[in-house]
Amino acid sequence: METLIKSLPDLPILFSFFLTIYLAAHFLVFRNWSPKIRPEAASCLISIFHGTPAVFLATHALFTDPNRGFSSLNTKTEASVLDYSISYFLMDLIHYLIFSPSDILFIGHHLATLFVFVTCRYLVTRGAYAVLMLLILAEVTSACQNAWTLANARRIDVEFAAKVYDFLSLPFYAFYSVVRGILGPYFVYQMDVQNGWAGSRLIDVGYAHFYMTKLSQNGGKASLFSRMNLTITRRCCCD
Repeated sequence: METLIKSLPDLPILFSFFLTIYLAAHFLVFRNWSPKIRPEAASCLISIFHGTPAVFLATHALFTDPNRGFSSLNTKTEASVLDYSISYFLMDLIHYLIFSPSDILFIGHHLATLFVFVTCRYLVTRGAYAVLMLLILAEVTSACQNAWTLANARRIDVEFAAKVYDFLSLPFYAFYSVVRGILGPYFVYQMDVQNGWAGSRLIDVGYAHFYMTKLSQNGGKASLFSRMNLTITRRCCCD
């Protein structure tokens, strides 16, 4: 509880940061876009401000932790990165609840991700190594994915957007497939092998969930987190 109380001032500031970007996207950046696609564009913009910065922040946090490991205590830097991501996912969750309340897949994904982040950040205060590694794998494709999504939204009526979409499609699909289909599962396998988890069945269930998600929607925006939340939570809570 003391950890939560000390960290609360950071969350409103970070949340206000993403809220400001989101509102600016609606009323300034994409004000001339159709109301039908403007919400998705606003969601992409806050994702851009979260994804790539989160990769660099998480990488820095992990490399500056000499005791990093699956059961190591979270450092202040790692905790700050978790706060940053919690603020983003909370803002994007509100977006989905307002504009896409029937999209159970992404709402469930964001709720599960927030559960894992909040649990690791505030309740057990350890396990950030695994969570941030998965954050890096999930967000390393973010910049390409969001550019592709925005181009896709306007490719019918804007020639330049169509060219960008065609240019990015093949490398995006290839990059996404390698990260989500090879690197992500390999890291999960390493977690299982190195720690001898009793939760191996959770991983199997996670794989089934991953392959059943709509990877084609928004370029597979349902990230690696959606199949790993239960596994990471099990690890964080059991050590």
